[in-house]
Amino acid sequence: MSEHLPILQIVIPLISAPVCLLLRRGPLSWGFAMGVSAATLFMAFTLLMRVVDGGTISYELGSWAPPWGIEYRIDLINSFVMLLVSTIGAVVLFYAPPSVAKEIPSEKHYLFYTAYLLCLTGLLGVAITGDVFNLFVFLEISALSSYVLISLGSDRRALTAAYQYLVVGTLGATFIVIGIGLIYGVTGTLNMADLHDRLDVVGVNRTVLVAFAFLTVGMSLKLALFPLHLWLPNAYTYAPSVVTAFLASTATKVSIYVFLRFVFTVFGRDFAFGAMHLDAILLPLALIGIFAGSIVAVFQTNIKRMLAYSSIAQIGYMMLGISFLSVTGLTGGIVHLFNHGMMKGALFLCVGSLVLRSGSANLEDFRGLGKRMPLTMAAFVLAGLSLIGVPLTVGFVSKWYLVLAALELGLWPVAVLILLASLLAVAYIWRVVEVAYFQEAPEGAPEPKEAPAMMQVATWALVAATIYFGISTTMTVGVARKAAEALIGGTS
Repeated sequence: MSEHLPILQIVIPLISAPVCLLLRRGPLSWGFAMGVSAATLFMAFTLLMRVVDGGTISYELGSWAPPWGIEYRIDLINSFVMLLVSTIGAVVLFYAPPSVAKEIPSEKHYLFYTAYLLCLTGLLGVAITGDVFNLFVFLEISALSSYVLISLGSDRRALTAAYQYLVVGTLGATFIVIGIGLIYGVTGTLNMADLHDRLDVVGVNRTVLVAFAFLTVGMSLKLALFPLHLWLPNAYTYAPSVVTAFLASTATKVSIYVFLRFVFTVFGRDFAFGAMHLDAILLPLALIGIFAGSIVAVFQTNIKRMLAYSSIAQIGYMMLGISFLSVTGLTGGIVHLFNHGMMKGALFLCVGSLVLRSGSANLEDFRGLGKRMPLTMAAFVLAGLSLIGVPLTVGFVSKWYLVLAALELGLWPVAVLILLASLLAVAYIWRVVEVAYFQEAPEGAPEPKEAPAMMQVATWALVAATIYFGISTTMTVGVARKAAEALIGGTS
């Protein structure tokens, strides 16, 4: 059975989604979905350990050998991404019942769990497949289910946010499928590894250049790279809290993985960064995104919107690491992909608990919550310190490698800008701390109590991860460095 884990990783959540639809009742759907999420987490961890011990895994679907058949190809980087997605999927789902009961009508609970498992399937499928058209199909599965999940928000603006995301997501998907069609036209294959070999033979021609441009723009829309990020703030703000936590921790990270896969595995670094000078575009856009996202976050009065703009800045850090085109820089970008999923998931779960008890995500309504919800606010502060990059947290590890990469390349002004951007994170995290701890609750405000135990356990599990992996970096940095060396041939 263990040899079929790659396909079971996809098939189990895929066939389980309609089962949730048939179960109808919310608690039954949650229990079933929780079991499925736990199974995907176990399989993802097992696959990562097998890759670390034995190298890349190639799984042939239907006994058709690649490149003729669809191949699931698992190496260090995508097994790392699958572990992140499945971990967040299981933790958020464990957290979900009280938050879902508060923010989603009871008659739609089973629909939520159905769409959740479909989204999980799509994200895992994107990470595991070695076929570019199969990748596009899984991208659309995750995207379509994401639109449904966002639209379930109680605020009517959730429908507008879902529609805006649908329009931008469809535009990105169109760019991607056109790019895939063009490279298929010149190579006659859809297998990623085979595409790389055949593109080397084809060389640089107009069709390949246009395909690269279409794919770059399409993936930049999906991952919300500045200035193609306009769909993200509303989607995160008006979606139910559990949906925001799940998507913010996984969806853009998977899109960044796809970007890495196309740039390094399909086209190759010599073409992307040599012929196309991708670094000259990525580096300034990443830096602008870091500062633009952080500055706008400082002035937000809705905490979910504040953290949404913070995510735009954090995406900038990841893309900055890619733009360095060095082992150290790419290590920083990849490890930040994992680390940001953990700390941003913890922050949004804290916000979900605060929304559950205060009934609002507005900063003004958080006055005095530091004393009335001490456990939740303590978790928010610790996760916020990680976002800032304080030592002994995962945020420090990520920024350390990015600064180190900038200094290795002689880009000391970029290193200074990374440090300055951290001060902006201090500003917007401090605004929440100031209101929660140093302002009194408004008169007549209901007396909040701590969120239910299962919400606390899930939140503190992610907070503990941000501390543990900030101290012990053997697994995260070790895997990220080996993945970076594999992607760019081990050159620094």
